[in-house]
Amino acid sequence: MLARIGLLLALLLVGLQPAAAKRIAFSFDDAPRRAGAFLTPDQRTVRLIAALQRAGVGQAVFFVNPGNLAEPFGEGGEERLRAYVAAGHLLANHSFSHPALRATDADVYLADIDRAATWLSARPGYRPWFRFPFLDEGRADKAKRDRVRAGLAARGLTNGYVTVDASDWNMEQLTIDAVAAGTAIDMDGLRTLYVDSHVEAAEAADAVAVAALGRSPAHMMLLHETDLAAMFLPDMVAALKARGWEVIGADEAYRDPISSWAASVDVPSAQGTLIEAIAWARGLPEPRWWPGNQPDVALRRYRTEVLHAAP
Repeated sequence: MLARIGLLLALLLVGLQPAAAKRIAFSFDDAPRRAGAFLTPDQRTVRLIAALQRAGVGQAVFFVNPGNLAEPFGEGGEERLRAYVAAGHLLANHSFSHPALRATDADVYLADIDRAATWLSARPGYRPWFRFPFLDEGRADKAKRDRVRAGLAARGLTNGYVTVDASDWNMEQLTIDAVAAGTAIDMDGLRTLYVDSHVEAAEAADAVAVAALGRSPAHMMLLHETDLAAMFLPDMVAALKARGWEVIGADEAYRDPISSWAASVDVPSAQGTLIEAIAWARGLPEPRWWPGNQPDVALRRYRTEVLHAAP
């Protein structure tokens, strides 16, 4: 009887323990980017720095393509990158010219990484992280993938992987296209879609992570240096916090043990996130990704919720 009472008390105490915190950091690809739908690049940087501060994001990381600094589109880009670092954020390597590994020779690809590293390595705020453009690690070409992985290790670079992706670049491009076409945009609907998409993607990734790993890891969200981020990031972070998410810095996120998988997982990830790749390696059934990343789903939601057009 006493043993049974003790067991019941133990189970009760376990049930009263708070759920493990969901932690998330933020990264921005393709910096510095050209003008978007609403803001000049300089305006966007000012607003994005303010948005990060207002949202309580003390340390994000910007994955840089130094090739974007070329004129005329790169005018002022170096100053904007310095402004991010001065605000407490980090820089990392996203290649020089943003090639797709599946369409590039491995040695040419590594040379492009080296060209970016030459520009980045002496910069304040630099971290030796490399993020694959398009999140493309060679797809089914394991020999090429392993050649590049070995090249990264030899250069002291680690994989700047992603665990959460809501295809914000696609939403940004749809907005640019709509503005260029003179199509009316519901800005409240755009904000809601941006916020909901990123919260849904984070929750879906964490559910897959818990199923695959038995725990919630420190997550890294993929964003791009877009007008939408500059305008809506505080709303998105507030919505994440309302769902129990804690904002952490990029340094902390990449110290999570999940990082050990990034250089060893042996599946071609269809969507590019490390969570999906791990779930695939662990034999979890599909879907192992957030359905909103599918182009047809994303377009249908955008047309319905932002443009109020027929699907």
